[in-house]
Amino acid sequence: MAGMSAPISGVVPPLVTPFTEDFQIDTDALHRQATRLIDAGVHGLFVLGSSAEAAFLTREQRQVVVHTVAQAVRDRQADLPVIAGVIDMTTPRVLQHVDDALTNGATALVATAPFYVRTHPNEIARHFRLLHEAAPQVPLIAYNIPVSVHVTLDIPLLIQLAQEGVLAGIKDSGGSDSYTRSVILARRHAGLTPEQFAIFTGSETTVDFAYLAGADGVVPGLGNVDPLSYVQLHHLLHEGRYHEAAQLQEHIIDLFEIVAVGDPARMGGSSAGLGAFKEALAHLGIFPSARMAAPHEPLNDAERARIHAIVDAADIQEPRS
Repeated sequence: MAGMSAPISGVVPPLVTPFTEDFQIDTDALHRQATRLIDAGVHGLFVLGSSAEAAFLTREQRQVVVHTVAQAVRDRQADLPVIAGVIDMTTPRVLQHVDDALTNGATALVATAPFYVRTHPNEIARHFRLLHEAAPQVPLIAYNIPVSVHVTLDIPLLIQLAQEGVLAGIKDSGGSDSYTRSVILARRHAGLTPEQFAIFTGSETTVDFAYLAGADGVVPGLGNVDPLSYVQLHHLLHEGRYHEAAQLQEHIIDLFEIVAVGDPARMGGSSAGLGAFKEALAHLGIFPSARMAAPHEPLNDAERARIHAIVDAADIQEPRS
């Protein structure tokens, strides 16, 4: 990928964003979490994605997040990419975030298709081309997340943009293993290498399937809670130790049950999932609280206790500094 000493691949957790009591960025907790993930051996850090509540952050808060995580990488003298989401409704807004992210230390970018307005594939292609023109020196990764954007990125279009050198990869959070497999197959048929177009699964629970099909990495929200297990899973799969990898994947699935604790009768999936990640981090002593941006619905005491029990049963190992 242009602008990087090595291709981006492997375990790239999407950092969640801790808040202070007045809902500013808790930079101390964010720096601590970024350092924890670095010490776990992750291969990159993704900020300002869905797990980061990026849609709820002001432009200024987004800059604080990128700067804080980039500083943690520098403080650890780690050779890791800081991949920033530049997600917004329209191209002009996204271009502002591109400038902000690069100014504050990002070394790669992630963008969705435009949303809110209805777009044609030609307009989606132009959107990505304009972003690449604004920052041709850094990798640009497409983010397929139809549940939020209401667009499933067209696979032939992705391949075309990869062949043009516009896109350096895709983070697929579409929830369809067949789509992920189709992207991998299309890359192979086009003669593209992972160095030219990297493919990341956003699914915490089917990493072994995705790697066996040819995916290059995973962007797991649950990696905020248990980064060491994901790093170990990555290595087992690369070493061909598939039986051990399947066992570890099952252990991860058990821990992932935390996202289903929140009652769907009174909260949405974002509140349940993000609330679970943040509650787990608070229980582990990484975050001082599990605050989420409004209007997320907080977990109740019974739900919090259930999450604590699941986390305790997982016996999560902490990285060594």
